[in-house]
Amino acid sequence: MSLPELRNLELRQLRYFLAVAEEMHFGKAATRLHMTQPPLSQAIQALEAILGAELFIRNTRNISLSSAGQALLPEVRRLLLQAQALPKLAQRAANGSCGHLSLAFVSIADYSILPPALREFRRHHADVHIELREATTDVQLLALENAEIDAGFLIPPVPEKLQGLLNYRKVLSEPLMLAVPESQVKGRKQLGLSDCADLPLILFPRKIAPALHDAILGCFHAAGLTPVIGQEAIQMQTIVGLVSAGMGIALVPQSVSNLQRPGVQYFDLPEASATVEIGLVWRQDNHSAVLAAFAHLFNQTFHSC
Repeated sequence: MSLPELRNLELRQLRYFLAVAEEMHFGKAATRLHMTQPPLSQAIQALEAILGAELFIRNTRNISLSSAGQALLPEVRRLLLQAQALPKLAQRAANGSCGHLSLAFVSIADYSILPPALREFRRHHADVHIELREATTDVQLLALENAEIDAGFLIPPVPEKLQGLLNYRKVLSEPLMLAVPESQVKGRKQLGLSDCADLPLILFPRKIAPALHDAILGCFHAAGLTPVIGQEAIQMQTIVGLVSAGMGIALVPQSVSNLQRPGVQYFDLPEASATVEIGLVWRQDNHSAVLAAFAHLFNQTFHSC
């Protein structure tokens, strides 16, 4: 079939074919379609001309499907069902009920805002395919700049050069806690920074989370202490794992205390006012309805705290 002929193919002709194939009678099919028989016969002939094959075997008493008609029938049913579903599909895509969302997150979000946010979003948008990617803040910012992801949970601030490109919404703020090897605790119920200032500090490299890095060091400086940097790690579970191995101490967001590792004990730091913030960031020029629905979730359900 040539392209010009294919362009002449209409859904109306396929519906006519289906009616005749199911009724096996032009007169009955015409009645079902609320039309007269002559234009129906002409439409079927036009369809046969476009397809280059006879669809019905006709005689003076009855008709039957030809081999071409038998092969075409299931495909026509499938195409008409798909066409019937198009308005609903378009409406659901327009309101964000279906589609795709590419979402990145820093590791600490996995212990706090990410699980409840995904559960709530999936409850209302079960047909959205969510692609998750764990990535540090610096990697997320580059991915957003290159439009490789739709949104990300990251640790602010957003660099000044990207503030005109990205939207930022604070979704969580939580205090820092002290994570200490159990071997250093000796049954104590309370512990402060001064009690373990001689132990190496395990923390994020500043280049991937400058705000968190500075907040942690600020806690020590506020207490008049200078920490000894022992190890740097970019994943929160790695930091806690190193504490568990007795490699040093760490200051971690409160939600990370849910990560119960053998050999680690967590302590509140009432003397430290430092907090870590997580925010949702996305491009201002991303007009995805799914993204808009996800961002709207935090207006309706989650409140920054």
